[in-house]
Amino acid sequence: MAKSTLLLHLHILLLFISSSSAATAASRPAFACATGSPAASLPFCWTSLPIRARVRDLVGRLTREEKVKMLVNNAAGVPRLGIAGYEWWSEALHGVSNVGPAVRFGGAFPGATSFPQVISSAASFNASLWELIGIAVSDEARAMYNGGQAGLTMWSPNVNVFRDPRWGRGQETPGEDPTVSGRYAAAYVRGLQQPYGGKGSHGRNRLKLAACCKHYTAYDLDNWKGVDRFHFNAVVSKQDLEDTFNVPFKTCVVEGKAASIMCSYNQVNGIPSCADPDLLRNTIRGQWGLNGYIVSDCDSVGVLYNDQHYTSNPEDAAADTLKAGLDLDCGPFLAQYTESAVQKGKATDGDIDSALTHTVAVQMRLGMYDGEPSQQPFGNLGPNDVCSSTHQELAVEAARQGIVLLKNHKRALPLSTTNLRTVAVIGPNSDATVTMIGNYAGVPCGYTSPLEGIGRYVKTIHQMGCTTVACTGENQPIDAAVDAARKADATIMVVGLDQSIEAEMRDRESLLLPGRQQELVLKVAAASQGPTILVLLCGGPIDVTFAENDRKIKAILWAGYPGQAGGAAIADVIFGAYNPGGKLPVTWYPEDYVEKVPMTTMAMRADSSKSYPGRSYRFYTGPVVYPFGHGLSYTTFSHSLARAPVEFAVPVNGRRRADYINSAESNRTVRVTHTRCDGLHVPIHVDVKNVGERDGTHTVLVYSSPPIGHSAPAKQLVAFEKVHVAAGSQVRVIMGIDVCRDLSFASVEGIRRIPIGDHSLQIGELTHSISLRAEGLRV
Repeated sequence: MAKSTLLLHLHILLLFISSSSAATAASRPAFACATGSPAASLPFCWTSLPIRARVRDLVGRLTREEKVKMLVNNAAGVPRLGIAGYEWWSEALHGVSNVGPAVRFGGAFPGATSFPQVISSAASFNASLWELIGIAVSDEARAMYNGGQAGLTMWSPNVNVFRDPRWGRGQETPGEDPTVSGRYAAAYVRGLQQPYGGKGSHGRNRLKLAACCKHYTAYDLDNWKGVDRFHFNAVVSKQDLEDTFNVPFKTCVVEGKAASIMCSYNQVNGIPSCADPDLLRNTIRGQWGLNGYIVSDCDSVGVLYNDQHYTSNPEDAAADTLKAGLDLDCGPFLAQYTESAVQKGKATDGDIDSALTHTVAVQMRLGMYDGEPSQQPFGNLGPNDVCSSTHQELAVEAARQGIVLLKNHKRALPLSTTNLRTVAVIGPNSDATVTMIGNYAGVPCGYTSPLEGIGRYVKTIHQMGCTTVACTGENQPIDAAVDAARKADATIMVVGLDQSIEAEMRDRESLLLPGRQQELVLKVAAASQGPTILVLLCGGPIDVTFAENDRKIKAILWAGYPGQAGGAAIADVIFGAYNPGGKLPVTWYPEDYVEKVPMTTMAMRADSSKSYPGRSYRFYTGPVVYPFGHGLSYTTFSHSLARAPVEFAVPVNGRRRADYINSAESNRTVRVTHTRCDGLHVPIHVDVKNVGERDGTHTVLVYSSPPIGHSAPAKQLVAFEKVHVAAGSQVRVIMGIDVCRDLSFASVEGIRRIPIGDHSLQIGELTHSISLRAEGLRV
């Protein structure tokens, strides 16, 4: 495939990031195995030994009292062995964050680069960008660790499927599609962890950072109409668990090689996720092969005892979670009750040793038992590697790529500065700073607000129009905003949401703009003497049907929560310095959707007998404001199919040739486990031509619809690729569709099956049919 200019630019950034040299802050002392320490000569400090042998030696030297104090996030040290205490809780969702207690800003590290919130980065549909952001964040986190102001275990990313548009934490996720979420997870985790070292049973086994995919599983409700995450029992079918909710986590472990998974607060079908051996020990570690540790969401073990009353005593709660496969408790519960659980015969020393084996192994893979940090790989990273010009430029580029052009009536955008004397900049988010970085953010290097960014292009008149995003009450300055619009040659309105409306423990009940914001938009648009451009800052979708239908509102942009440089990116798009290419990673539903569908209903698939419309573009059967994957450009792209088979053989184990005949789902499916899946990819070559007059980036989205007669998704994204195409040029995009992963679905029993027959591929305006046929293998 021809490499786009954009990807070449990003790879050049990668070279700069990888080769940066550092000034050093105060040096962190060795965590363990320092020269002259009590244990420096013991086998667990010998770097020549395999990590497994080192872990076994260390765990064998610890007393039970010492062990249980290491089962929690603020793990105690072991002074007699020269081992320091360690705070496991650090966050790096879209930049180093001080949400976790291990991270401290100040001194040599006053801030860190704040990239766009995940939902915005997801809109780029650019896996190379996601990994580059991860690499940049890992540089900054490791530099702060070297300076004693961060940990190495980052409890990020959040890869829950954005199931319901009201969810306050949907902004933290890559969206509603499990394939996109999984690919994001794998790319970002690779960027954070940057595995290295010699080959072993797990390949490159050493880590720069340890990532953690959360919150496993079916967690997507925080606090809605009196139902909160601490008490919610997510009733989920085996089918939906297999082909929706668990997909990103499996990809995170299997393809991303994440060093950790976090289990969630909620129950799944009556069992707390952190106490379910089928979810933890059998699935994460057994089926997916996690090489790392499983951690609880903070105080989850306490919650399942104190709030959910899942066990009758605390020792049972400690024992149940350890036996289920939990290795680390974010919270004090296991340190308080594990020893008494052993004494009462509810847990064993072996349960404790198993948990410690997993956590200590990750610490050793991070080099924490290798002595002086400055002498190790990445030990040179320091203050100069945090908020570097390279990272800040990457933050601007990421924000640009995540902006989605929703409407552009008669090509009103981009605006030309030639005929604009003044532009009115209006709205409660018009001068936003903190709002732009969303939640789970840290202290950014600096801000460029929308007002500041626009002011770099034209003279501005500024009015808020609403005193806050809530925009309630009679004394809102709407009249002043209307007056400003009358005086200007064009009007840019920046409205939407913030963390007072959508956040952790704050789900929405409505999809409309809060308070009087819609009134503000309509009155200002009616009064504006020139074109009115509407910019939306929000994580979750908003029903802006009124704006889509209003001819005075010429264009609509969704900027998500675009990070520290969001204002610069917004202005670059509005004034044509950057051609937008983002696509919506979620469906934008009308307001009546939330009036019909309770947030507590977990089912993904539509059920006409219950007037249930389903969830996400894969299953939803109702009207939309904007569909998943929607996004316009200032140019026009066309597609032509250069190569794709019309028939493709699915090799089936010879002893299982009759399997698809006897399937309960239909007589035309093959179990994935009975298929030889290695290398089973359908090649798809697409020529993308830019037939417009502007250079631009384009995301090729490949959807597949299965043969009729299955409970598979009506449409499923099976491949995507971002390319840059110069005006008048053509680029060939080469993709492969993984038959077992992408063309399968889960039966009602939760078994992955491949439908045999004609699969319809949709690529932009193109459709192409591929007939899958089962082919027996010799045994």
